[in-house]
Amino acid sequence: MSRYACFKDYADKVGEHDGGLDNFTQAYKYYGIHINSDNSVTCREWAPGAHQLYLMGDFTSRMFMQAWDQVKVETIKKENDGETVTKAMPAIDNWEEVTPDPAISYVDFINVGEAGTVCGEITDADIVAEVPNNSIQAEDGASSDEEDNSSVVQERSIPSAAEAMDHIQKLGCSFGSCNNKYQFKHKRAIKPQSLRIYECHVGIATEEPKVGSYLEFARNIIPRIVKQGYNAIQLMAIMEHAYYASFGYQVTNFFAASSRYGTPDELKQLIDVAHQNDLYVLLDVVHSHASKNVLDGLNQFDGTNSCFFHDGARGEHSLWDSRLFNYSEYEVLRFLLSNLRWYIEEYNFDGFRFDGVTSMLYHSRGIGEGFSGNYDEYFGLNVDTEAVVYLMLANYMLHELYPDVVTIAEDVSGMPATCRPVKEGGIGFDYRLAMAIPDKWIKLLKEVKDDDWEMGNIVHTLTNRRWMENTVAYAESHDQALVGDKTIAFWLMDKEMYTHMATNSEPSPIIDRGIALHKMIRLVTHALGGEAYLNFIGNEFGHPEWLDFPRAGNNDSYHYARRQWHLVDDGNLKYKYLNAFDEAMNKLEEQFGWLHKNPRTFLTPMKKYEIIQEVAEKKITKTEIARRHGILKSTLFTILKMREEIVNAVQKEGHNVKAKNV
Repeated sequence: MSRYACFKDYADKVGEHDGGLDNFTQAYKYYGIHINSDNSVTCREWAPGAHQLYLMGDFTSRMFMQAWDQVKVETIKKENDGETVTKAMPAIDNWEEVTPDPAISYVDFINVGEAGTVCGEITDADIVAEVPNNSIQAEDGASSDEEDNSSVVQERSIPSAAEAMDHIQKLGCSFGSCNNKYQFKHKRAIKPQSLRIYECHVGIATEEPKVGSYLEFARNIIPRIVKQGYNAIQLMAIMEHAYYASFGYQVTNFFAASSRYGTPDELKQLIDVAHQNDLYVLLDVVHSHASKNVLDGLNQFDGTNSCFFHDGARGEHSLWDSRLFNYSEYEVLRFLLSNLRWYIEEYNFDGFRFDGVTSMLYHSRGIGEGFSGNYDEYFGLNVDTEAVVYLMLANYMLHELYPDVVTIAEDVSGMPATCRPVKEGGIGFDYRLAMAIPDKWIKLLKEVKDDDWEMGNIVHTLTNRRWMENTVAYAESHDQALVGDKTIAFWLMDKEMYTHMATNSEPSPIIDRGIALHKMIRLVTHALGGEAYLNFIGNEFGHPEWLDFPRAGNNDSYHYARRQWHLVDDGNLKYKYLNAFDEAMNKLEEQFGWLHKNPRTFLTPMKKYEIIQEVAEKKITKTEIARRHGILKSTLFTILKMREEIVNAVQKEGHNVKAKNV
């Protein structure tokens, strides 16, 4: 209950100073870069450690640098008598600059911290800043070949046209293009009862050796997903990241959709097409850590080592080489919570998969932890209460403002009540990932002969989850596809996939076994593993080999950073059999709904009586009635045989009912 008390304290504080979570989580409307109605540009940032901030751009067609002013933030407070008063907060942390010149093609800002420490940063608005050239200038903007340690500012090189797309989109209003902003044409998808999630990455979704685009994904991949029977997509690597090979998990700009794949409007079009096809769209959101990059990230944003992060060892992840947020800082909460709302309001995302939740929950970051299930592991001093409270605030805010939102936690620890509502003292997620299931399958394939597989042990792993806490089951995800590991198909069939996947090739017991087990592993995981199901792009048809992004170690090759769709499209190859089975499996679940129907449903006497009434009315068949209530047909017949006892039980509860003739 102490966690809930901390949550209440923060919620009350937000209510007192900012008028509630609704106002508090719309900071993106105030901070960042905004085009005003008179074509002037207003820039605001929270930079508590900065001594000076400069706005730099080609105002009036010349290079110019202008100092920002520290500003007061006016917040709203409601008194008991209903009167509304304004309360001025301290002015030391917030900075603002307004430039009246409409002729702007780029803007950037420079922070100058202690002893002239340079912190040239891209703003946390949805832009990629564009700067003319590499040079060093003195404070007054004059060129200088000599280093001036008292006040030095640093410029950065112009990015490529593709990298500057977000900048052009955001500041397009300066050029009269506001009317061309993309307008959504389709309503959001209805939250599915059974989530069948297609985990995907826009960049690798093309077969060509390149980075795929938003529009290519909308045009070529969404029809495949719909055909396969999935009703949700989980988009990875959308938040802007400097290093492509990080899979999107080293975020440099939280308020920017990655410009690698196209413009913000093109991402909106992708999401609109998904909604047109009744696909629920989840964003893989990274709030567990941030890139250590200084020039294009949040690190040392105000010239200090803290600002958004903890200082010292607590602010660095030893394995990920990244910065860790200070969730106790009021403005960090504003930043992160507003980030969630921004993606929903600006891009029409429907929900979120929270990455790295285990790292957030524990001071140890989960490193070296076995998590045996002992409650001391979940309620001791190792728990990072500040991070837990942030997650509670995030889930509470999202579910209060957006009732159809879905949030999923990537947590391997099994923290109790992770997927129970905040009002019950839980963290508030709707689902957690069943991360033990893919580990079990890989362990069996690597270490155990087929004849020695113990079905009881497999079923235990598939069903071993907390009661009343929903789980997303999956046989494999992007983690297993990465270089250094193997997909299930490659573990099963390996090099034989290069020589014996043609329908007219010589029979191969390895291929026959592999195809059969690939199907059965997925079916039993789908049926027993949880209340939702997930598949990583391409694995539905047994995509061979591994996933490896272009990097120095592979000569910047895109060969393994793509999906070979021709394999499943070629009718002469056996990949089509795996694909067809995956489609049939999803569509069978759509018909019977085993993911959302609890096989251990408890039927009260009144519920049994209602079932008897439905049978007596003869409006639908007994099979349809059993399906509607999530029970076996044999259970239905048992209820009908016991109708007199059921009626008596209902009457004892005080209901005036009679036995029905069935």
